[in-house]
Parts: sequence; structure tokens; C-alpha cells
Amino acid sequence: MGTEKINRLKIVLVEQGKTGKWLAGQLGKNEATISRWCSNTSQPSLEMLMKIAELLDVDSRDLIISRK
Repeated sequence: MGTEKINRLKIVLVEQGKTGKWLAGQLGKNEATISRWCSNTSQPSLEMLMKIAELLDVDSRDLIISRK
């Protein structure tokens, strides 16, 4: 079973010209943690997702892959 894509964090960071290193610094997290989130190996908590959305000035729903 492959890794299911749940979040769009990597895409939104690229669209905004920001890096995982930048996000790690803003959140006080390890770069490896951000990398796991960006690769969908693990997922941020809902609370963390809300903080990320605020930092990136996007709606938190824009960070989630929609299921249609």
C-alpha cells in the first residue's frame, strides 16, 4: 500500500516561495518533521495545521486534499 496524499503542504509552500526550513523555524519544529509532513509520511495535528494556515495566510482547507 502506497503513501496516501492527505495534505497539500509541500504544494502551498512552493506556491508561496517558502521552504520547509522556513516553516520549521516559524513553528519551532525540526526540519525532518516538516519534511515528513510535506511528503505525507506523517501528518501535523489539527492544531498545528491551523497554525501553518495562519503563517501561510491561507484557509486551513487549502492545506487538505479534498475527497470528491
